[in-house]
Amino acid sequence: MTDPRVGVSVTHRRYVPYSAAHYAGSLVDGAYALGLFGDVATEVCIRLDGDEGLFASYAQVQFRAPIRAGDVVEVVGTVTRVGSRSRTVDFEARVVCRGRPDRGGSAAEVLEVPVVAVTATGTVVVPVVS
Repeated sequence: MTDPRVGVSVTHRRYVPYSAAHYAGSLVDGAYALGLFGDVATEVCIRLDGDEGLFASYAQVQFRAPIRAGDVVEVVGTVTRVGSRSRTVDFEARVVCRGRPDRGGSAAEVLEVPVVAVTATGTVVVPVVS
């Protein structure tokens, strides 16, 4: 029998501020996406276990495309395994809107097809329920 918590998904969206740009071309560092994954994991733990939990590890982190200041990023975390105290979560960060400085200082567009920027698998742990 499959645990009903497997398949639970949490989605956050965030505008990437220009203050987050770290490299030329308004690129943000990879840690930015990992921080967003941590926020999603916290909500997963709250929803499933009534506790913020702790992030234990990342596996299979892949940086597939850049995230830039001016983007709107959608981050999804989906529970793929539930243990007695641990939960495995698959994460995906997608750029759904992108700034278009070539069209003007504040120009932007909704992307027809989101760009998958970062994927990862993470493990979170929660306290033992007494």
